[in-house]
Amino acid sequence: MKWIANNWDQVLVALYQHVVIAATSLAIALAISLAVGIVAARSERIFRWSIGLSGFLYTIPTLAFLALLIPVVGLGRANAIICMVAFSLMILIRNIATGIREAPADVVDAARGMGFSSLQILARVELPLAAPIIVAGLRIAAVTVISVAVVAAYVNAGGLGTLIFSGISNDHAPKIWAGALTACALAVAVDLGLAQIERVLRRRAF
Repeated sequence: MKWIANNWDQVLVALYQHVVIAATSLAIALAISLAVGIVAARSERIFRWSIGLSGFLYTIPTLAFLALLIPVVGLGRANAIICMVAFSLMILIRNIATGIREAPADVVDAARGMGFSSLQILARVELPLAAPIIVAGLRIAAVTVISVAVVAAYVNAGGLGTLIFSGISNDHAPKIWAGALTACALAVAVDLGLAQIERVLRRRAF
């Protein structure tokens, strides 16, 4: 704790970098997954292909994925973001497509009978009803991204992993604890926050 008190600025910088990397990755992954998930909800073939491809990306070991990206994008933040986006796609696409598919048929038919267009049904009926399932997937993806962002320090992406690996290389336990505990606290805080949002959305949906 004494090291953290004397070097809180380093911890805050690393935490800021970590949050920026994770938030950027999740935003990009969510945008891609929304587009693919909406289409996949309408087509079983596209659903199978998208889950198969994103599932393959998810199985690639983190360090191997980061290493494979070095010849393409080099070291740095872009490498980590691409890796984290790839790891998030399977979870988000699956939940988005499943959530849309599970929208009650009678509610969708009622909206159609009221003259809603397909786009209006999607925006005003299906996506709001799917929101709890989508947020549930986002919780899993967020924790995954925060974890991967720690390892991404190996490719000079910044973040809390820099404190951990610097502490390991210098055999400096306080720095290791500072990075590890802050990363854990961030993951828990994000998970609890999204869990609360999910509960609110479920109450509104039902």
